Amino acid sequence: MPPQRRAKPSPRTRRPWLRRLLLAGGVLLFLTTLGVGVASIWAFTVLPRSLPSVSALENFEPSRGTKVFDENDELVTEFHVERRIFTPLAQIPKALKDAIIATEDTRFYSHYGVDPMGVARAIYQNFRHGRIVEGGSTITQQLAKVLFLTPDKSLDRKLKEAVLAVELERRYTKDRLLEMYLNQIYFGHGAFGVEAAARTYFGKPVSDLTLAESALLAGLPKAPSTYSPFDRAEAAKRRRSTVLARMVEVGFVKGEETRRAAATELQLVPPERRRTTGQYYLEYVQQILEQQYGADLVFKGGLQVYTTLSPTMQLRAEQTLREGLRALETRRAKAAEKAGAAPVTERPEGALLTIDPQTGYITAMVGGYDFFKSEFNRAVQARRQPGSAFKPFVYIAALEAGFTPASVVEDSPVEYAVGPKGKPWKPDNYDRKFRGPVTFQQALEESINVAAVKVQERVGIRRTLDVARRLGVESPLSENLSLALGSSDLTLLELTSAYGALANQGTWMRPTAIRYVLDAQGQLLEENVPEGKPALSPELAYVITHMLKGTVERGTGVAAKALGRPVAAKTGTTNDYSNAWFIGFTPHLVTGVWVGHDRPKSLGRDETGSRVAIPIWTAFMASVLAGTPVQDFPVPEGVVVVPVDLHPGEGCIRPVLMAFISGSEPRNACGPARSGATAHASPGVAADPAALGQPEGARVGSQQSP
Repeated sequence: MPPQRRAKPSPRTRRPWLRRLLLAGGVLLFLTTLGVGVASIWAFTVLPRSLPSVSALENFEPSRGTKVFDENDELVTEFHVERRIFTPLAQIPKALKDAIIATEDTRFYSHYGVDPMGVARAIYQNFRHGRIVEGGSTITQQLAKVLFLTPDKSLDRKLKEAVLAVELERRYTKDRLLEMYLNQIYFGHGAFGVEAAARTYFGKPVSDLTLAESALLAGLPKAPSTYSPFDRAEAAKRRRSTVLARMVEVGFVKGEETRRAAATELQLVPPERRRTTGQYYLEYVQQILEQQYGADLVFKGGLQVYTTLSPTMQLRAEQTLREGLRALETRRAKAAEKAGAAPVTERPEGALLTIDPQTGYITAMVGGYDFFKSEFNRAVQARRQPGSAFKPFVYIAALEAGFTPASVVEDSPVEYAVGPKGKPWKPDNYDRKFRGPVTFQQALEESINVAAVKVQERVGIRRTLDVARRLGVESPLSENLSLALGSSDLTLLELTSAYGALANQGTWMRPTAIRYVLDAQGQLLEENVPEGKPALSPELAYVITHMLKGTVERGTGVAAKALGRPVAAKTGTTNDYSNAWFIGFTPHLVTGVWVGHDRPKSLGRDETGSRVAIPIWTAFMASVLAGTPVQDFPVPEGVVVVPVDLHPGEGCIRPVLMAFISGSEPRNACGPARSGATAHASPGVAADPAALGQPEGARVGSQQSP
């Protein structure tokens, strides 16, 4: 029999799996299409309702920071939330625009906000490298994120980003979008936008950038800190080469151009120009403005602030303080090595402040060794014991009570019962010696502690407190005899300002760093016209000034004689050498210096105000007063200057000129009285034998106090 033919399967029974597959595929396609459709409807109808309107950019205006000017009306800096300088697209060089497009979005001018090809390319590259090496976001998407969204990486945010990008493309031209992007993107080191970046890194306007500089900037937005040319120069160079290679790949430049650009050394802003001079000063101004006008107006309102800052003085103040602190560090290191002790690791800090006594204008302020390591402003925020720098307040109170520089006080041991348990207090002198009877002049010049305490006791603490308040001291002051030795904490600003009143013939000027403030429209908001407050009579101010001149001529401040011009000043040193002060003034400038630690500890044995603070003060004053006329302090009509023996009981062996309010001078002096122009005659000449005798004046502390 012939073989039987196998029956053909009917179409209904042929490959049922294929039918099922096709059916499933159809269902899947339907569901996918439906899902995409629903998602699209949601994305472009429902989602936009929760998004900000891009129409707000029609009138978009970047926030305007506050411009700060110095005493010469020259721009110093700006206070802003973001350092940004808007630049029109036409002023941005083609090389920079091409570099940004080549790096961030090569199809920028052909897509509609979202680039599917770019997304696909990014997925492929990331898969090939096994890590994220390329993003799929377009320039428009990045702009949408920067302007309207948070930086989180959620799917919701990406969807919002895409919708906003499409809406931006629909409403604005490509050039307008690129302009906004180039003025918004962050380039590191506080620079937002290409203009701020060009000035930050190269110190030039963006319009002057070369191809090499443009490529470097274009590589920064991806990771500004990673590719920072300041901090990671080699990484920045490699990133620049990558950008240049990408520009060749897309046809923006030729290979020869890029090879020359890649070989170019980084020509960055030098380190000394990267830091703005006067950071402590400017921070102080900023804090004042925020208290007065609020942070929003300061950082976004476009204020114009004209300060009292002298750029020359400020620069010298920073240099001399830093040099002085380094010199102290060197001495301490040598002392530790000589003693076989462990090296000193904690750096001492310091502050320097200078004021024009006639106006109260703060012309320079340094609050520490390095603002970028510590923003704590020790010139205005730190309260420290002034030590002997407080003693002039005591002697001013004594002069007002009727005493004179020739009055006598016993420098001899004394004991006071103080404290709740009656524990005795025995004030002592720095050198542990007692001199017996001394004039007030000698006591102040040599900074004799026991004498100051006895004068304080005789005059009364209330008088001294009143003097301090009239001279601008606002800090709490202790009401006990240790006040005479500077036991109450003060700021350098308070102390320097108080001494300024002496230079200003007794008129205290409130210290200020701001002359006037204008709003964004140029309208005057504030003007600080110098207005003085009489604190002392001109005659008394001159007498105490003359006493403080003696401190420099013969006393603890003698090192300041190196300045080579009349100076009145006082040193200050606290227990265990933890604070070193020197406050000194000429007729037209008062400067205070403090050196110590943030956590009180010894600066080292014998590191006194004389040794530590005076060299800083003298170096600064010498540099800022160089070339100015040498002037002495003007003598009021009601003052006479008389030769008097510095130490009572010696006849006229050590005659020095002392100043007196007319009528209070000793009858038996060492020579004739001088006034007016003759008051500045040199002391120490041969005395009139006929006039020898004990200077008159009240005696203080001649009896042992309880």
